[in-house]
Amino acid sequence: MNRPNLDPAALLATGTAVIQREALALDERRWDDWLALYAEDCEYWMPAWKSDDCLGADPRTEVSYFYYANRRGLEDRVARIRSGRSPASTPAPRTVHILNNIRLREPAEGDALKLGAAWVCHVYFPRSRDTQAFFGLVEHDLALRGDAWRIVRKKIVLQNEYVPTMLDIYCV
Repeated sequence: MNRPNLDPAALLATGTAVIQREALALDERRWDDWLALYAEDCEYWMPAWKSDDCLGADPRTEVSYFYYANRRGLEDRVARIRSGRSPASTPAPRTVHILNNIRLREPAEGDALKLGAAWVCHVYFPRSRDTQAFFGLVEHDLALRGDAWRIVRKKIVLQNEYVPTMLDIYCV
């Protein structure tokens, strides 16, 4: 395996490309491409707020909006979306994800990369003709698996946690 270039600017560019591909795959509903960005042993988590200024800290003991302990959970969710058995996803909402302030959260070590970013997702619900904007902060932990960087952990912090409609993985 080739060792990654440890130049911070190059690593940031590489990591940015991965998380931008993830956002675009969601917007274009390319579910297989989206799932392929995740490692088998990934963790996908969106904690709930316990109070106005206290975010949940443990997905196993506290309420979360989403928690999948591995990619299998994401695959199951995608299968439900594709099947048409998800009333909230039929017809499928249209989304546009925007990432900004992408940065290294800490210096890269070997084949691990930790990114942080701000995000907003604009969602149009065709059934109700309603538009919502969800926004927050996100952490992506990437690891080099074989010749490709994979997401091994994603933590999504929803800053506007009053959700007037349904919320699904493609909305954040």
